[in-house]
Amino acid sequence: MENKKRFEFLKQDYRQGFPAHCGIEVVNIEAGHFEVKLTVGPEHAQREGFVHAGVLATMADHTAGYAAYTLVAEDVSILTIELKINYFKPVTGDTVACRSKIIHQGRRILVAESELFSILQNREKQVSKAIVTLMAVPDSA
Repeated sequence: MENKKRFEFLKQDYRQGFPAHCGIEVVNIEAGHFEVKLTVGPEHAQREGFVHAGVLATMADHTAGYAAYTLVAEDVSILTIELKINYFKPVTGDTVACRSKIIHQGRRILVAESELFSILQNREKQVSKAIVTLMAVPDSA
């Protein structure tokens, strides 16, 4: 029951600032996992009309951080200390999904994997993958 309350808080907390401005929506939350989607609009495009790499990097990074938040105490902040992202192909769909999961959880360092998919007519194509290294920092630090 406590996780449900925490997950509901994280769902609301995710959508503020820049991610809210981008229009990213939370789809699913589980311990160590966080999934979001973005309905692609003209404001997300770069010069050639594809979704801008910065939008994809934002999704990968922010979603990884919230996957980490599902595993730490409420008085801990999560900070990205490294982000490595590969772009396989441009986004051509009308929706982008990002699924992040924690693949290593240490005392202070967590590592997440974020996979991004372009979705068109319910068909997914993986377009990017990121490895995000995160640090858990007590709020009192």
